[in-house]
Amino acid sequence: KPAELHSSSIVLAVFTAIVSALILFGIGEGTGNSTVSYVIVDLLIALACFYIVKQNPASIWYVPVLCNGLGIIAAFIEPKFWITSLWILNASGWGLSVVASVIGAVKSKRVVAQKA
Repeated sequence: KPAELHSSSIVLAVFTAIVSALILFGIGEGTGNSTVSYVIVDLLIALACFYIVKQNPASIWYVPVLCNGLGIIAAFIEPKFWITSLWILNASGWGLSVVASVIGAVKSKRVVAQKA
């Protein structure tokens, strides 16, 4: 059963990354306001990290990385990533997703403790 939990966490995290990329480019291109799209995507990723890690607390080590994969890759290949204010939005989202993951893991352990 633990292998099923890990594989479902991986699938959900990758699905989150794909959906967030679609939303990021869809809203960003549609509205012309990239700040709004980054804030929406950051909140979506943080929420997903919370629920995925709450379901499987052991996945806290890789879920935030997989969910934020697009932004992490952009940090390495985008030449102007660290020059513009883009890094502030992405780094804020990364931090928010890590905090949400930790909260999800803590909440999961409390639920397990209450059931015992």
